[in-house]
Amino acid sequence: MLPSLLFHVCCANCAVWPVESLKKDFTLTLFWYNPNIYPPEERERRLADVKKIAKIYGTGLLIDDTDVEKWFELAKGLESEPEGGKRCEKCFEMRLGKTAHLAKKNSFEWFATTLSMGPQKKAETINEWGKKLAEEYDLNFYVADFKKQDGFRKSVELGRKYGFYRQNYCGCVFSIKTSKH
Repeated sequence: MLPSLLFHVCCANCAVWPVESLKKDFTLTLFWYNPNIYPPEERERRLADVKKIAKIYGTGLLIDDTDVEKWFELAKGLESEPEGGKRCEKCFEMRLGKTAHLAKKNSFEWFATTLSMGPQKKAETINEWGKKLAEEYDLNFYVADFKKQDGFRKSVELGRKYGFYRQNYCGCVFSIKTSKH
């Protein structure tokens, strides 16, 4: 039997290649927890495609669409931080923390995140948070930089194949303002 992995997903485009890769070695359950994504219609649009991935690959899917106010409180004072800066680190900590908590509560052996797929996201920072939380919760964290080894290109291709919506900003209201679109 394959080990169980709770996989935090931010969007279908970032998730599709990692899911394709990880399903060979793990029993996957996707976890949608993205209180940072703005506006609510954007969250709904991204979640719809994540539900498609769960169906395509036959994975479980857990959804937590809470904590929007908590996220804005966390981002207070960091609104003008650049993409990939301190605001993002707080966001990583929040979402990975919730993932680790849920993984432990539901007896998953591993947890991971799609966040390293983002071109402006520092995999080292994400992986450090993951390792710290893995130690705290006595879990295994899957260390990855999913955009490497052609991962970003493969995700783009698979996203096109499945007709996923491709957003042009990371997700939060502040990344809309700083994205180049």
